[in-house]
Amino acid sequence: MRLLMRLLQKRRNSNLQRRIVRMRQQKYPKPHTANQQEVSYVGSFISNTGSQQKEMLEKAGYANFDALFEGIPREVFLKDGVQIPSGLSELETCERMEEMAGKNTVFRHVFRGAGSYRHYIPAIVKSVTAKEDFLTAYTPYQAEISQGNLQSIFEFQTMICELTGLDVANASVYDGATAAAESIFMCKERRRTKAYVSAAVQPQVLAVMKTYCYGRDTELIVIPEKDGVTDLAALASMMDETSAACFYLQQPNYYGLLEDAEAAGRLVHEKGAKFIMGCNPIALAIMKTPAECGADVAVGEGQPLGLSMGFGGPYLGFMAASKEMMRKLPGRIVGETTDSEGKRGFVLTLQAREQHIRREKASSNICSNQALCALTASVYLSAMGPAGLADVAKLCTSKAHYLQNELKKAGLPPAHDRLFFHEFVTKCPVPAGTLTARLEEKGYLGGLPLSDNRILWCVTEMNTKTEMDALVQLVKEVASV
Repeated sequence: MRLLMRLLQKRRNSNLQRRIVRMRQQKYPKPHTANQQEVSYVGSFISNTGSQQKEMLEKAGYANFDALFEGIPREVFLKDGVQIPSGLSELETCERMEEMAGKNTVFRHVFRGAGSYRHYIPAIVKSVTAKEDFLTAYTPYQAEISQGNLQSIFEFQTMICELTGLDVANASVYDGATAAAESIFMCKERRRTKAYVSAAVQPQVLAVMKTYCYGRDTELIVIPEKDGVTDLAALASMMDETSAACFYLQQPNYYGLLEDAEAAGRLVHEKGAKFIMGCNPIALAIMKTPAECGADVAVGEGQPLGLSMGFGGPYLGFMAASKEMMRKLPGRIVGETTDSEGKRGFVLTLQAREQHIRREKASSNICSNQALCALTASVYLSAMGPAGLADVAKLCTSKAHYLQNELKKAGLPPAHDRLFFHEFVTKCPVPAGTLTARLEEKGYLGGLPLSDNRILWCVTEMNTKTEMDALVQLVKEVASV
């Protein structure tokens, strides 16, 4: 034992000396020649080889990785890599990454939503979810050692059912857009193959739906909007009674407006199709549930439920359905049972075997779930409770209406005269991009510029009257120029 301790101490001293030398070299670097490589990349953690990657690209029909990622805007690519010198210690690498992250602009005053929302997250949420018991990538196939994770997923499913009013929910999928796309194929049948979607949905969600439908040889028909909401008359005339599989409606829609979901549901069912609703989970605290509106399936983005905006992820897609649609739900479902001694327990249940062994016949190939994000949503909902969640929804609504009225006085009239939740669109007397740029200079992330010189604003419980009044004053100054 003593010999082992001496060897370990010797190794620690040796590592410490190497780190000191490395740090000195960094502080007083040697002159380098023109042929010497100054920067190299951090080692790769991808297990396959270059030749294997090339073979996979060729099989997929791409000449190189640039062709594979051509759908991603060029401006977000790192042309020269992450620019981290080779051979840095863990401490040095963390310091370099923190320095790079410091270049990001984090606004203290946020008035933008459009799919990602800033809400207050109680301290207990991160306190619970940060426990190492939950911070694991382990998939809970073995129920006997996964009861804690399985129960957390079961509670999440239960809460989503309570929010939506529907009978069953799955253990979550990757994000709200994925949930929306997956819901189409829950409804598709042999003769009913056409999917319909409102033009008033979030553009990113629509893009994902189009991608899914393209890959699955499914026709996706977009129903036009009228005055900011879905044109139900157009839906009635465009929907084919013999081939329509489903219609997707977002509530509230992309512009924050409240759709006539009940009328849409009745119309869709008259056509023999399924009605899908995309929902904001915070709004569900005070609005009619999808079940009350006649929805067969309800999906949505769970990010508002205790997840930070996080520069776009990771997020959480929730899915719920009526009892009749239960076996069409993709992914996994956790069920409650009893063991041989009659004690309460949890197991994975009702997962389609085709997702694993007959994938070409599967309606979905999603075999996983966002367990940690789902746990976060569960802890958030438990901490807030029904009354707390309703208070958040009411604050969002009342504050948004206050700001809309004040912006109207400042020269930004509303684009629509309709009921809305916590987002709304205004017209802008000056170029919208100019206004939002000036606001950013003052530390305010303004609304999202839309076409026709309009701006989509968002207000949550985080926005105070003081900062809303300050925003309005800044708008007045810019609009009057």
